[in-house]
Amino acid sequence: MDDPRTELQADTDERRDAPEFDDLVPPEELVAGDRTRDDFFDAVLGLGSPATVGEIADLAGHGVDAAREYLEWFERMGIVTQVTDSPATYERNQEYLNWRRVQQLRNQYDDEELLAFLEDAVERDESFAEKFGVESPDAVAIAAHATDTDRSVETVWREVSAWKTTRRRISLLERALQTDTDGTAGQRTVA
Repeated sequence: MDDPRTELQADTDERRDAPEFDDLVPPEELVAGDRTRDDFFDAVLGLGSPATVGEIADLAGHGVDAAREYLEWFERMGIVTQVTDSPATYERNQEYLNWRRVQQLRNQYDDEELLAFLEDAVERDESFAEKFGVESPDAVAIAAHATDTDRSVETVWREVSAWKTTRRRISLLERALQTDTDGTAGQRTVA
């Protein structure tokens, strides 16, 4: 290995003084920074099916050891669930994410606003049911409906996806209205 350029080398006085290693940032803090955690969190949110530690590490753009550490922490927090041991595979815990979203709704909006959102979502749900002639988006045969209505499969698929999103929104809004801030069921009811 070549010596560093002269201007980068320590002079005689600097060589006598040992560096203060205690003043350096510990490696754990460098690896466990917010950005790394966010990278793994984003990777976990994007999972559609169970994934190995290596696959999650690749999605996050970090090493397998860091992935193991964060996945273990996420599992303790309830964000992911370990599906298999060998190889270790994880999936996102959708119930945790739903709970978190309900808490965000409760914190951001008062009951009147939540009720208004719910009424709009229920109206949209009823409109979709009328448009497709079925009670549930799962009952829509996308290709057949596209052919019957002379619309593209993609257009029908987008509308069915929007309907499913509306149904999820209704569920979250109802939970937000029925849950007290401590997570217990309250006296709130939606007529």
